[in-house]
Amino acid sequence: MKITGLNLDIVWKNKDKNFKQIEEQLQGRNADLFLLPEMFSTGFCMDAAEVSDRNSESLEFLKKMSKEKNAAFCGSAPVEENGRFYNRMYFVQPDAEPFFYDKRHLFSFSGEDKVYTPGNKRVIVHYKGFRILLQVCYDLRFPVFARNNDDYDAILYVANWPEKRVGAWEHLLKARAIENLSFVFGLNRIGTDGNNLFYQESSHCFFADGTEISQKNGNIVTAELNREELDNFRQHFQFLNDRDQFSIDL
Repeated sequence: MKITGLNLDIVWKNKDKNFKQIEEQLQGRNADLFLLPEMFSTGFCMDAAEVSDRNSESLEFLKKMSKEKNAAFCGSAPVEENGRFYNRMYFVQPDAEPFFYDKRHLFSFSGEDKVYTPGNKRVIVHYKGFRILLQVCYDLRFPVFARNNDDYDAILYVANWPEKRVGAWEHLLKARAIENLSFVFGLNRIGTDGNNLFYQESSHCFFADGTEISQKNGNIVTAELNREELDNFRQHFQFLNDRDQFSIDL
């Protein structure tokens, strides 16, 4: 499975401009799955009443792109539903009902927990022979929630993770891959947001042994995920058999 991620310099609170630049920067690109950053249509914004989708604008854009590219599209957007706001990660396929995951761990340091509602379920998508766990940004700091119970093969993280803390982002991505014997693709944004926070290029894809397998060309990050290679690695190093058994109270 080929994944292409877009290191997007998100235009603050401007959905139309972000949709346009995504189309332009992915023109001529082919992949099985295209990955976009957290809140790709607005930036990581706490003005939820102003920026949140009320008419599924971001979802409809992903559906349109998915059909045009005949590929899956994944990214998160602020959404209003039944009077509440969610940081919602969509996984959209050309001819199937979309999946979504609402960010579980809200970033209290920025006040996200005061504005948005946390998700209450763990979401795994089946696509192209892979079982894929959906995660958003701050979720990365909570390994218990992402623990592999032999139920997924890859984790997708979409993020707005600033340069000031980028070392943690990169180390934790690799750790999640190693401890869960899984592929991990973490896609971050770039540029400067409306809060004057800077984001450096820091998107990565790691194999289950911590080896980076992504390639970069400008704002494009690509990786080829080989299921047979992963299965062989897991059969040789059966570390998941020794994992602790526990349940999570959501």
